[in-house]
Amino acid sequence: MAIKHYLQFADFTLAEYDYLIERTKIIKRKFKNYEPYHPLMDRTLVMVFEKNSTRTRLSFEAGMHQLGGAAIYLNTRDSQLGRGEPVEDAAQVMSRMCDIIMIRTFGQEIINRFAANSRVPVVNGLTNEHHPCQVFADVFTYIEHRGSIAGQTVAWVGDANNMLYSWLQAAEVFGFHLNVSTPAGYDINPALVSADHQRYTVLKNPSDACEGADLVTTDVWTSMGYEEENAARLKAFDGWIVDAQKMQRANKDALFMHCLPAHRGEEVSADVIDGPQSVVWEEAENRLHVQKALLEYLVLGKI
Repeated sequence: MAIKHYLQFADFTLAEYDYLIERTKIIKRKFKNYEPYHPLMDRTLVMVFEKNSTRTRLSFEAGMHQLGGAAIYLNTRDSQLGRGEPVEDAAQVMSRMCDIIMIRTFGQEIINRFAANSRVPVVNGLTNEHHPCQVFADVFTYIEHRGSIAGQTVAWVGDANNMLYSWLQAAEVFGFHLNVSTPAGYDINPALVSADHQRYTVLKNPSDACEGADLVTTDVWTSMGYEEENAARLKAFDGWIVDAQKMQRANKDALFMHCLPAHRGEEVSADVIDGPQSVVWEEAENRLHVQKALLEYLVLGKI
């Protein structure tokens, strides 16, 4: 099979996602039933981290072990990448010693350069521009709870960050509509949007974005790498908290999601994230299962 990378959500077709969703269901069922499943026996995943992580590292590392393989953690601070080794050289070397590589870094151009020089599949564990694994887990979680997401309305309330850009690509692939509300000065960057304009609507009022939504989702107001802007962001994002009043504007059975970690009282109120419409813990767990399906597919192809 030709090498296939997963660098942004749009890298897979709807048919591929349909296949991966079915594989995720099977793999998750095996996990819940304590049924051993080791298709990646003797295969190795290398995980390269330039940004800190909890869920990404745990889900990829545990997932690879559960599939029978090994996972090796590398932090750029502790490797030659942190001493200026060219990304292209690192890719050539690492990809000769393992079967698949996951990278969590800053600029998307870094992972693109790495993939262009890799002999094995490369997976985006998060960049400043895209977070495809998380949005794949979110879409799977919605399907698990409510069925098809096609034709539904998703409300994004908050920063125009990597999660939003992956959600926009997901809307294009799966055929749903995205209502977007970001504060002034933190708007969508058109250069990062590949979705058709008919797939999303930008609204100035965050409450209006939640009107009739089937899913309401948000993220922290200050992402990694933007900590110096925290005070300004707290001021600019005032009013963008997802609270009970905004959820009341959504459909009665709407779900709430957050990729975590969350700051109760900032981007989401405690009664929403800990309330009956929240599926954030299932959403977090599903990172494990969708990524196992992803690892299986990229290493072995269709089963």
